[in-house]
Amino acid sequence: MDRRHFLTSSAYSVAAAALPLTYVEEIADRAAAARSGQTVGMAEVAAVRDMVRVFSEMDERHGGQHGRSALVQYLRDDVAPLCRGRFRTGEIRRHMLSAASRGVHLLGWKSYDAGQRGLAQRYYLQSYGLAVESGVTGHDGFVMRTMAMQGLKLHRPEHCLGLAETGLNRAKGKVDAQTESLFRVVHAHTLAKAGHRTTALAESERASALLTADPGDEVPFWALAWGPPAASVYSRNAKVYETLGDYRTAAEQYGRAAGARPAGTYARIVALDLVAAAEMQLKRGQIEQACATWNRALNHMDGVRSDRTRKAVTRMRSDLARFRTRGVRCAAELDERAIDFLASA
Repeated sequence: MDRRHFLTSSAYSVAAAALPLTYVEEIADRAAAARSGQTVGMAEVAAVRDMVRVFSEMDERHGGQHGRSALVQYLRDDVAPLCRGRFRTGEIRRHMLSAASRGVHLLGWKSYDAGQRGLAQRYYLQSYGLAVESGVTGHDGFVMRTMAMQGLKLHRPEHCLGLAETGLNRAKGKVDAQTESLFRVVHAHTLAKAGHRTTALAESERASALLTADPGDEVPFWALAWGPPAASVYSRNAKVYETLGDYRTAAEQYGRAAGARPAGTYARIVALDLVAAAEMQLKRGQIEQACATWNRALNHMDGVRSDRTRKAVTRMRSDLARFRTRGVRCAAELDERAIDFLASA
């Protein structure tokens, strides 16, 4: 997990993005020979989940560059030996491997937020392997969903539709309604990117409808990677509308996403949703409204160490340049604030 070559030489690969589509589940037998040592029960599983939750909250408040080495050490020194332990039941083993997968998934997310896209992908593949090995319904598909999201963000749409479709097929009808909505909204985004406007909008509407449907079972631990499912659905729906050129609805959905998360816990993602909302407002010529939204975003960025927030603020300065030269006061004032932020970030 912390080998020097692994950490420094990982480049994003389109071919690697396709691996989960043809992944053979022979790794499911890999842990069979490691069932020795301590007996692991649900108390240990709960402890791992709690610790991963702490690291996740830290990540959202302070950015991916904060606490990453500590998470690597925790997974290597504490979680890996637990995964090799003796389990009271097969069900406990499945939950432990799933919890480990969630921890490695977070490590991938932290690497992505720190600007190391290839390394993030490598961790996602490790997370996927653990999720498959756990046999927990839907978890492997959720990691495929994340890999589809990463490919879309990096403008490498190859395999993204296949990843999203396969992930959805592994979960639909087998998980609670809110979790299924998370799968469907990413599927909608990949459809929009592929130019399937009608089916993208229909899938987006299905995702939204599931949020108000009978919730069914409790949302699983691994599906709460980005906080409340509703907020994630609003944010991803915004990307669907943005892709389709409906900037007004996109701005509304980004704003709705920002308001659906506890701002103190999810500072970074709230800030980024607000940045995206401001960008949509600017596309509609609403410069003063965009500046007000960008100012709200900067309010949430204090203390966040994130490559993505830095890039968002740098991009904002570029977008505002033409307005500064025209003497638009709110743009000039916001740019001064952006300069101070970048100097201290």
